Amino acid sequence: MSESGARKWIITLTVILASVIELVDTSIVNVALPQMMGNLGATLDEVAWVVTAYVVANVIVVPMAGWLSAKFGRRNYFAGSIVLFTVASFFCGHATNIWELVTFRFIQGMGGGALLATSQSILVETFSPEELGLANGLFGLGVVVGPTIGPTLGGWITDNYSWPWIFYVNLPIGIVATLLTLSFIRDPEHKREVGGVDWAGILFLVVGIGSLQIVLERGERDDWFAATYIIVLSIVAAAGIIAFIIRELTAEHPVVDLRVLKDRSLAVGTAFTFILGFGLYSSVFIFPVFAQTLLGFTAMQTGLILLPGSLATAVMMPTVGKLLQKKVPAQLMNAAGFLSFFYFTHLLSKSTLESGRPDFFWPLIFRGVGLGLLFVPLTTLALSGLRGPAIAQGAGLTNMMRQLGGSFGVALITTYVTKRSWTHRSNLLRYVSEYDPAVRARLDAMTRGMMAHGSTLAQARQQALAAMEGTVVQQTFLLTYMDAFRIVGIFFLACIPLLLLFKRGRGGPVAVTAH
Repeated sequence: MSESGARKWIITLTVILASVIELVDTSIVNVALPQMMGNLGATLDEVAWVVTAYVVANVIVVPMAGWLSAKFGRRNYFAGSIVLFTVASFFCGHATNIWELVTFRFIQGMGGGALLATSQSILVETFSPEELGLANGLFGLGVVVGPTIGPTLGGWITDNYSWPWIFYVNLPIGIVATLLTLSFIRDPEHKREVGGVDWAGILFLVVGIGSLQIVLERGERDDWFAATYIIVLSIVAAAGIIAFIIRELTAEHPVVDLRVLKDRSLAVGTAFTFILGFGLYSSVFIFPVFAQTLLGFTAMQTGLILLPGSLATAVMMPTVGKLLQKKVPAQLMNAAGFLSFFYFTHLLSKSTLESGRPDFFWPLIFRGVGLGLLFVPLTTLALSGLRGPAIAQGAGLTNMMRQLGGSFGVALITTYVTKRSWTHRSNLLRYVSEYDPAVRARLDAMTRGMMAHGSTLAQARQQALAAMEGTVVQQTFLLTYMDAFRIVGIFFLACIPLLLLFKRGRGGPVAVTAH
C-alpha cells in the first residue's frame, strides 16, 4: 500500500527518526563507559555488559519483527517498540548501579531491535515499486550514519553534561516518533496468518543467537577458548542455531519464516548484507581506536573527522536510489562500492604517526561514497522479489545478518590486532638492543637530555628506557593498524566476483522485480 503527498514524507521522517535513535544508541555509550565506571562503581568487565546487553537483545528481536508485527498489528507494534525504547532510555539514565543499567539496556535493545526491520518494511510499502531504491536509500541514512555519529554525540554530551544525558536525549525524539506513528502509519492491507505461538522457535532463537552474540562480544576479552564459559556458549550457540533452523523449516507457523530464503535474490542479498555489516562496523570500530590511541585525538575530534564521510553517505543514499530507478545496473554500483571501500583502506594503510585531520578527509569520503553504493543496491536486490508479509520477514533477516556481520567483523579485527601486534613487537625488538651501537647512542643522548632537566643518572636512564619502550609500542600498533586496514580492504576486493551470484535478468543487468 504505497502512500503519496505529505503523508508519505511524514511516514519517512518518522521511521528514519526511529531507526536513527536505535542505531545511535549502539555506539553512543562507548565514549561514556569510563564515566559510568566511576559513577556506578563498576569494573571494566562489568561496564562492558552495558554494550553487550543492548546488542544481544537487538539481534534476538530483529528476526522476529515480522512475526510480532503480524501478531500485534504493524502500527501498534512499531509504536509500542518506540515507547518501550523511550521508557527504557529514561530508566537507563536513572540507573543507580551497574546491573540495573545493564537490565534496562537489554530492555532498550528489545524495543530498539524492532525499529530497524519494521522501519524498513514500512518504507518499502510506503513507496511505489518503482521507488524501491529510493526507499532503501532513505532507510540507509539511519543505518550507516547512526553508528558513525554516535561516538561524536556521546563525546559531546559526556564532555558538557553527564552520562545519563546520552539516554535522556532519546525522550523527546521517542515521544514525537510515537505520536507521528499513531497518527500517520497504517497497517498493511495484506495480513500474515500467525497461528499459535511458536514457543520452541523463540526459545531456540534466543538461546542460539543470544549465545553466539555473547561469544562474539566477549570472546576476545577473555582470550576466546581459553575461557570455559566461551566454550560452553559456543556449543550452546551451535546447537541452538541448528535446532532453530530445523524447527523454522518444519513448523506450520514459524516465528521466523526461513522459507523466504528460497528467493535467490534474498538469499544472496542476505549473505552480502553480512559482508556489508562486517565492513561497516569493523571500519567504524578500528579507525576511532587508531585515531585516539596513536594520534591523540579526543572522541569529539575523531567524530568530527568522521563527519564528512557520513555526509557523503547521506548524499549518496538517495542518489543511488534514483540511479536504480533509472535502471543503472545494481551490480555495477556494488562493484564500484567495493572498489571505493578498498581505496579507503588502501589510503589509510599509508598513515603515519604524523598524519592529521586533512590526511583522513578523502579516504573517509571514499568510504562514505562506497557505503552508499553498497547498501542501497544490496538491500533493494535482496527485497525486490518479495511480496506482502514476506517483506517484513526478509527485512528482519537482512538486518539480523548485518548486525551479526558487524559483530563478527569487530571480533575478528580485535583478535587480529591483538595477535598481530605481538608479531610486530617481536620483530621490532630484534633491532632494539643495548648492545647495538646506534641504540646505545640514542639512549645515551636521551639520558643526557633527562639529566639536563634535573633527573639523576639512574632516573634519567629509566626515563630514557621508558621513552624507548613507548616508541616501540607506538610503532608496533601503527604497523598493526595499517595491516588491519589492508586486510579489510583485501576482503572487500575479494567480494567483487561474488556479485555474479545475483540472478540476472534477460539482457544482462540484475533483475529487480516490482511487486
